[in-house]
Amino acid sequence: MAAGEQRDGEAAERPPGVAGDLWAAAEQVGDRWTLVIAAALLDGPRRFGDLQRELPEIAPNVLVARLRRMAALGLVTAEPYTRRPPRMVYELTPAGRELAPALRALAAWGRRGDPGADAPRHDLCGAPLEVRLWCPVCGRPVDEDDAHEELHRL
Repeated sequence: MAAGEQRDGEAAERPPGVAGDLWAAAEQVGDRWTLVIAAALLDGPRRFGDLQRELPEIAPNVLVARLRRMAALGLVTAEPYTRRPPRMVYELTPAGRELAPALRALAAWGRRGDPGADAPRHDLCGAPLEVRLWCPVCGRPVDEDDAHEELHRL
C-alpha cells in the first residue's frame, strides 16, 4: 500500500516531503469551511453573529464546530464578551494570521477562470497584485522554475 493510503479502520500514513507537508496542512485547514472562516477573520475580530451574517452558507452548528476546532488547533482565540448568555468574539492567533498569504494565493487561483473577476490592486499605483515567493534575506523574488525545484528537493 502506498504512503498516504489507508485501509478501513487504519490511520493514514503521512507521505514524505512536500506531499507530507501539504497533507499536514490539509489535515488542519483542508475542510470545506475553515479557510473561508479564516479569511473572514483576516480583517479583525468577529462575533459569532457577525460571522453568520458574513458567511450565510455555513450552518450555525457547522460554524460552531469549525471555530472550536480552529481554537483547538491554535488558529483562533475565543474570548467571551458576555457571560450570560455566553457569547464569544473570535480572532486569529499569530498562527492563524500566517495563513493570510496562502489564503490570498488560493483566492487568486480560484479567480483565474472568472473573466468578470478583478484582481486585487496596489493602492499606490493601481497595478494588479501578484502572489509570489520571495527570499526574506536578499529580498528577491523566486521565479517559478527555482520554486518548483526547491519544492521537489524538500
